[in-house]
Amino acid sequence: MKVVIIGGTGLIGKQVGALLRQGGHEVTAAAPSTGVNTLTGEGLAQALQGAQVVVDVSNSPSFEPAAVMDFFQTSTRNVLGAAQAAGVRHLVALSVVGTDRLPQSGYFLAKLAQEQLIRASALPHTIVRATQFHEFLGAIADAATREGRVHAPSAGIQPIASADVALGVARAATAEPVNGLTEIAGPVAFRMDELLRGWLQQRSDAREVVTDESAGYFGAPLKADSLLPGAGAWLAPTTLQAWSAAQAASSTAATA
Repeated sequence: MKVVIIGGTGLIGKQVGALLRQGGHEVTAAAPSTGVNTLTGEGLAQALQGAQVVVDVSNSPSFEPAAVMDFFQTSTRNVLGAAQAAGVRHLVALSVVGTDRLPQSGYFLAKLAQEQLIRASALPHTIVRATQFHEFLGAIADAATREGRVHAPSAGIQPIASADVALGVARAATAEPVNGLTEIAGPVAFRMDELLRGWLQQRSDAREVVTDESAGYFGAPLKADSLLPGAGAWLAPTTLQAWSAAQAASSTAATA
């Protein structure tokens, strides 16, 4: 089976591609660096020739509200049009758990617009919503830092390793379209303030974490379950503790 991965050179795309190749599938990584630009359409039709499945794990280079909305709407329209013209049988798109619960977030609004375009199309599809990645916890802490202190609410968060996200996406790509949503998440839910407090302590980061219910998530207000998956979500196997230990071991090996 030929699978084209939009965003195939990124964190998730590379791992999805490796998993699919291990399964014997032909994989094409589509990205600006490989001559495919989904915003302009350059190289898109050629890349999709003969593809049975398209996986879209691309992301906007800018998170500014207008820019991110333009990226996901324009890119998704172009991908859908090219996929339908090429006779693609299944589109798999990576989205975010809670996309429809944070209307004050420009990024989440843009992802919701992407989902709506896909669901309104005639293309068989699967939208995989994932929780926040273990790899991005540092960025979450940095974004929540004001005057040297991390302001975080007690709302729930259930992070997942990027390798497990890739596994969930690869599984969706080789399964039948669900023509709807699936959710994937890490195995353990935390309070965001407690999670960031422990995260920083493990890294000998002296920043104090202040429990602040008004802090939100990248400026968007949170309810207790805004970022948590539903009851039917697939819970990935890799705990944050196991992932952190593996990262530390890899870092030690690299410097040895």
